[in-house]
Amino acid sequence: MFARRLRIERIDSTGAANPCPIRWIDSFAMRNFTNDAIFDDTLPVADGLLEAGYRVPIDRLESSMEDWFHRKNYIGPEERLRVSEPDKIP
Repeated sequence: MFARRLRIERIDSTGAANPCPIRWIDSFAMRNFTNDAIFDDTLPVADGLLEAGYRVPIDRLESSMEDWFHRKNYIGPEERLRVSEPDKIP
């Protein structure tokens, strides 16, 4: 539907990457439909996968989403988030 597919991963304290559950991504996306128009061009599609338009800046998306996940206690203080745009996602 959107121009880019982004991988959304939780990086645990050991450095292991795990796809974020779609319900976490959806929670972030729904909150931002009313609070920050820059993220309107996002659509959660699966665990660890978000479709987005080109006007969505990945660095801002990553920091805003990580902040939201910390505030919701989806990820712990020693964990972080990684948003990437791989060349090809199956």
